Amino acid sequence: QVRLVESGGGLVKAGDSLTLFCAASGRTRTSYTTAWFRQAPGKEREFVASIKHSGDSTYYAQPEKGRFTISRDNAKNTVYLQIDSLKAEDTAIYYCAADARRLWPLFKARLFDYWGQGTQVTVVS
Repeated sequence: QVRLVESGGGLVKAGDSLTLFCAASGRTRTSYTTAWFRQAPGKEREFVASIKHSGDSTYYAQPEKGRFTISRDNAKNTVYLQIDSLKAEDTAIYYCAADARRLWPLFKARLFDYWGQGTQVTVVS
């Protein structure tokens, strides 16, 4: 089992950039595909981006491609999500999720077994 802890959220201004962190602990020797999801107030949780354990493949939800960059450092057991040119509509709780399945691309929430508690991102103008 792996435990995920997100951090890096906060109150930011529109147009700024922000990097979120997802730190894994526990059975980190297992190869996990890791993803970021977000849930805005009153909306369903939506997929943002995912990355293979090797880090050599990434997959993005189309609306987010270009402003979002997912990356990972396996030596630090950490996955990152950089968000550029933040908009008010990026306001949401951002969750990271991991799964050991060897499916790719992996972007459906129901296929991820491990989830963090989320980190709040609030974008103000």
